[in-house]
Amino acid sequence: MPENRNKDTGSNDILIVDDEMPNLKLLSELLGREGYQVRPANKPQVAIDSALGQPPKLILLDVRMPQMDGFEVCKRLKQDERTREVPVIFISALQETEDKVRGFKAGGVDFITKPFQEEEVLARVRTHLELRSMQLHLEELVEKRTAEIMNLKNQIEQENIYLRKEIEVKHQHEEIIGNSEPLRKMLSSVEQVANTESTVLILGETGTGKELLARAIHNLSPCKDRQMITLNCAALPATLLESELFGREKGAYTGAMTRQVGRFEIADGSTFFLDEIGEMPLEVQAKLLRVLQEGQFERLGNPETIRVNVRIIASTNRDLATSVAEGRFREDLYYRLNVFSITVPPLRDRIEDIPLLVWAFIKEFEKPMGKAIEKIPQKNMAALQRYPWPGNIRELKNVIENAMIISNDRILKPTPLAGLSLNLQKDLKLEAVERNHIIDVLNKTSWRVSGQKGAADLLGLKPTTLESRMKKLGITRPK
Repeated sequence: MPENRNKDTGSNDILIVDDEMPNLKLLSELLGREGYQVRPANKPQVAIDSALGQPPKLILLDVRMPQMDGFEVCKRLKQDERTREVPVIFISALQETEDKVRGFKAGGVDFITKPFQEEEVLARVRTHLELRSMQLHLEELVEKRTAEIMNLKNQIEQENIYLRKEIEVKHQHEEIIGNSEPLRKMLSSVEQVANTESTVLILGETGTGKELLARAIHNLSPCKDRQMITLNCAALPATLLESELFGREKGAYTGAMTRQVGRFEIADGSTFFLDEIGEMPLEVQAKLLRVLQEGQFERLGNPETIRVNVRIIASTNRDLATSVAEGRFREDLYYRLNVFSITVPPLRDRIEDIPLLVWAFIKEFEKPMGKAIEKIPQKNMAALQRYPWPGNIRELKNVIENAMIISNDRILKPTPLAGLSLNLQKDLKLEAVERNHIIDVLNKTSWRVSGQKGAADLLGLKPTTLESRMKKLGITRPK
């Protein structure tokens, strides 16, 4: 008995098709001895039905058969996706090249001529089963790799969506420069409230960039495609402020020569930023409260009610709670505005952002001034970071602009503007003045606290007392 060389033939199901029973029996016994699973079929249609019902691993197909020849059987099997990839080996007494070509055109992979040698049949069967196995393995690998590629593609697409959102967020905040912890917390609050319709109250000292923050909220809101309307409440007297807010009819008051549409009408469906709302006169505050509560108002000189849908963002550098206690601001309006408040940190609390801001301002001024700055001495940058900036970012921008004007080379040496700083310091609270004075003394002593002619000695304090004050006022030595 021939040696069984097919260790993994359990799944090698072979369909043998021949109308002559002796040939069918011979092939079935030969392949059966080698361990193959054999399915004999002596009629063409029976073979087709068997193959379509359960596709075999390989088909041995006689050519000359009644009713339908092997070439037609092969064509039909190749037309069905279930058996399209099954290898077909023709076995025939036909020896003409033309017949073999017909077999290959029909979809066959090999041609065995009768009378056949057993070893030839077994060798060709093994070869094509191995090739089929390798093909299936490759298809499986391709399918697996394709799935992995698709998963990777989906992952990349999701990451790209995330990155696009991140880029969009950063783009919306592009006017707000910095990476300090206070700034990141502030921007986190912006992203929390931006997509809502809630009123936002922005608090912060003069020059901290409250309008930029309002714009960032608007740019992330559902009404980002509409223009944000702004109004500085401190810039106009009560009568003009009221007409700017709510509009007026011609002749509504002396000097009202034309009809004017108010900012609230213009802002309908968008965001209305009320800057310095703490300066708004009490009589105007009452009308503003009605708009916030009911979304309606009347133009000056016209009894017709106008309804609007406006998202309010207000800002102030005042302590509105104190203004309420002093009777300068309506308590009910304060609570209407203070739904979600965001405090803009002063520049002295985000000194690590100063270098980024400095270079941003340099870039802004370079082109219009026709200058190119390559370097800022470390001592100048350190001085900018030590300075308390009572005028905040606005003061820093003025300092850089001044330095750019007087600079004659590619090295910029900015220093705080002493005269401007003194004027601004008049408005500082006692705590800020104390903080600035301690920092000035520390700078003179190179930040030496104790010892003779140390900062504590010059201030007439014990070193432990000075250290306690520094901690309370948030004074730390610049890195």
